[in-house]
Amino acid sequence: MKVKVNNTDLLLLQGDITELEVDVIVNAANKDLVLGSGVAGAISKKGGPEIQKECDQIGGTRVGGAVVTSAGQLKARYIIHAVGPRLGEGNEDKNLSEATENSLIVAESKQLRELAFPAISTGIFGFPVQRCARIMLPVTCKYLMGETCLRQVCFCLFDKVTLYVFEKELKSLSSSFS
Repeated sequence: MKVKVNNTDLLLLQGDITELEVDVIVNAANKDLVLGSGVAGAISKKGGPEIQKECDQIGGTRVGGAVVTSAGQLKARYIIHAVGPRLGEGNEDKNLSEATENSLIVAESKQLRELAFPAISTGIFGFPVQRCARIMLPVTCKYLMGETCLRQVCFCLFDKVTLYVFEKELKSLSSSFS
């Protein structure tokens, strides 16, 4: 699914985010920036150890924060490590909203044109997919309504169920900016 938000294409697709050839992919990170399992594990495995070395040099970030590293051997140029909330830790909606917006801000600060998000926090952090879509999509659309150098923002979703949930949410939002 593809919609236009201001001057930016917003895409939803099913796939492996580590295979995308874009300026930057977003890693669903933990606050210590340890590349363990899920999206982070796939990034570490395919991107090589230099990504973890850069994360170690940064040393971590807060929940809701986002930092950038190179992408190692991945097709993307950079990785934004966004720390989403763990279900049950409190302030989850606010923290996921901040992780999304901060990722966009970091991409903007590097003058990047293409960004790809996963469904942050929906894996081992246990965040419900529908709640994730209801937070990440409106935050992204609101950001894209302003001045931005981003020309494509993609939500690369791992399975059909997650894609369906995001498509349903985006359809309900799209009337406000189409």
